[in-house]
Amino acid sequence: MSTASGLHGRYLTRRLVQLYAGLTLYGVSSALLVRSGLGLEPWGVLHQGLAEKTGLTIGVVSIVVGAVVLLLWIPIRQRPGLGTVSNVFVIGLAMDGTLALVPDVHGLAGRIPLLAAGIVLNGVATGLYIAARFGPGPRDGLMTGLHRLTGRSIRLVRTAIEAAVVTTGFLLGGSVGVGTVLYALAIGPLAQFFLRRFAVPEPDSGSTEAVSATPVQAILRR
Repeated sequence: MSTASGLHGRYLTRRLVQLYAGLTLYGVSSALLVRSGLGLEPWGVLHQGLAEKTGLTIGVVSIVVGAVVLLLWIPIRQRPGLGTVSNVFVIGLAMDGTLALVPDVHGLAGRIPLLAAGIVLNGVATGLYIAARFGPGPRDGLMTGLHRLTGRSIRLVRTAIEAAVVTTGFLLGGSVGVGTVLYALAIGPLAQFFLRRFAVPEPDSGSTEAVSATPVQAILRR
């Protein structure tokens, strides 16, 4: 095997490891937010509300919602990647697995550390899987697709989607609280910090600048 093909092989392996580690950790972090009982991220509020109404686990609801959102890509002509499809399944499975292992926590002395760990770990996870560059998640792709289709700013499109998601989830019984607000304030800076930390350099250039392409900036921009 040539040196060049060896470099490309290690490059692809690292990207795949980052992708699946990031998606798994994202599911774990979402489960920790659930166990904290202090409020979930916007889509988590919707997933929890739907889980309350349907009797399905929150992880299964996450998978179903992700699949439905992915179908919405068709009319807006978005193209999924490996990371997009993997996002639908891995996060939900990791979330249910973590919830099965982590018991309910009572009292702020236990809930606050879980909330903090969930938010920080979510930032780590986001940096990992976005930096792997295998395509955006279904929900992020919906946002960037609507931005392209409508010409509206990323900030406006994201705010409108997440406001609708949180409101719907809350009305269905999802948990909105201080954790929801802290997540909204912290996730952008955290994800951007870890995105730079986990940037995968091109095998022929050693540069990490490629990960700051427009789609990534769009996902992180608040």
